[in-house]
Amino acid sequence: MALPKFAGFLLLPLLLFISGAAHASGVSFDQNYQITWGYDHIATLDNGREVQLSMDASSGYSRSGFASQKSYGSGFFNMTIKLPGRNSAGVVTAFYLISHGDRHDEVDFEFLGNREGKPITLQTNVFADGVGNREQRILLWFDPTADFHSYKVLWNHHQIVFYVDDIPIRVFKNNKRIGVPYPTQPMQIEASLWNGDSWATDGGRTKIDWSYAPFQAHYRGFDISGCEFQSQDAGRCYSLAYWWNSWKHWVLDEEQERQLEDVRKNFMNYDYCADRSRYPVPPPECH
Repeated sequence: MALPKFAGFLLLPLLLFISGAAHASGVSFDQNYQITWGYDHIATLDNGREVQLSMDASSGYSRSGFASQKSYGSGFFNMTIKLPGRNSAGVVTAFYLISHGDRHDEVDFEFLGNREGKPITLQTNVFADGVGNREQRILLWFDPTADFHSYKVLWNHHQIVFYVDDIPIRVFKNNKRIGVPYPTQPMQIEASLWNGDSWATDGGRTKIDWSYAPFQAHYRGFDISGCEFQSQDAGRCYSLAYWWNSWKHWVLDEEQERQLEDVRKNFMNYDYCADRSRYPVPPPECH
């Protein structure tokens, strides 16, 4: 299957519109993060500035991964990732924000591996107050296994925006006024590599070929632009003193809206809002 194309997209300016979003290359992994799963399948490289997650037959259905040492109540979160190459069908590489508890909030980037030569699917999802099932999927316009690319989440009290290399690919607005739950709980930043062959590729029909193991994902960019959550003053994370909460980040500008529409038109291959088999009546945020 060839990747879809449209004229001029790759010539779009990659807007570095959010001041302060550049990453401090000197920040090492252990300054802000800690290993959470699969200690024997994680390696730190380049003096702690890069982490390699691995999965092989010995790890089976378990995962390798890491998480931020602290939780955040708003922010602009980035990870630079190079996905497993070759035949990665059934392998899921993830970068996400998540709270903990029965009615959790979660904001997901999930990269669904594929057979060699077939495109990688990027699935995004949003959980709020324990409610998810808001999947959107796009085919990336580049090979994410060939080099590092940047994946970012802007989260403030008005909107959540997903970015790929500074191009917005999804917006989830705060629509609590019409009864749509919105992520407001403190969340950690997490990343993981895990076995998803029960669902990730061709609906679970294509399984992991362990002869291609170990599967390895590489992560860089361990500085964090976020409001550290403090229970005694939870509201401070909505303060305009944080640049990501300023009014210009409440909506996309005209150029970003155009970029988002180009992605939706040319690269999206699934949107829960358009899935009438699941939602005969679209959810209220889809109107």
